[in-house]
Amino acid sequence: MNGTNNNHEKHFTPIGSGKEAVFLEGPQSRWKEFTFLLKVVRQFIHGFRKLHFVGPCVTVFGSARFKEDHPYYELAREVGSQLAGLGFTVMTGGGPGIMEAANRGAKEAGGVSVGCNIILPHEQKPNPYLDHWVDFDYFFVRKTLLSKYSYGFIVMPGGYGTLDEFFEAITLIQTGKFQKFPVVLMGKEYHKDLYTHIQSMVKNKTISDMDTDLFLYTDSVAEAMAHINTYGIEGFKLKKRKRMKPISMLGER
Repeated sequence: MNGTNNNHEKHFTPIGSGKEAVFLEGPQSRWKEFTFLLKVVRQFIHGFRKLHFVGPCVTVFGSARFKEDHPYYELAREVGSQLAGLGFTVMTGGGPGIMEAANRGAKEAGGVSVGCNIILPHEQKPNPYLDHWVDFDYFFVRKTLLSKYSYGFIVMPGGYGTLDEFFEAITLIQTGKFQKFPVVLMGKEYHKDLYTHIQSMVKNKTISDMDTDLFLYTDSVAEAMAHINTYGIEGFKLKKRKRMKPISMLGER
């Protein structure tokens, strides 16, 4: 039994999160906490400089585990293509699966494709369809950058991480920390139990009726694009503008 538990822990403990895990264990020495803070600030600045010229973006969330022949991969690929057609840069977590599919669709449509990649021992390597990407050690830095440059979010089928990103987005909108960016939950069959649970939350008054209007629940790419266009492009009066010139000495590209 102990051997099984140890194997389980080895499999599910990401190597890249070691420093983050130590920090979250509790109080460290003042010096360790100060140096950790400096590393976090460094990663934020690096991300800001790398991504300063990529926007406006729509971020696509979804599982890293779907293969190229899966229907959800094809759906995400179409989503990426259509977002590029609207003029958006397609941003993802930069890995395989749904992320790769959305980046691939954007790239094939002649759009811009970027990724915020988390350093993990499995699943998460930058996919080959990225124009630009940034590698992060810390999940919370990556999550901030996935949101900072986006005017909308499309949530495809995924696991714990995808649901975390979905609920964080709608929570930040609900609480007024985000502007009311469009959020699309795609995959009705996959998400039917989740949607039922959200309706149960309304019934039990843990959220209000209006909170279900914070996202669109659909299978239709056309409906998703119309939602992004209405509440992203028209809602924020987005227009094409002259591209600013990057300054290489600042790490910009």
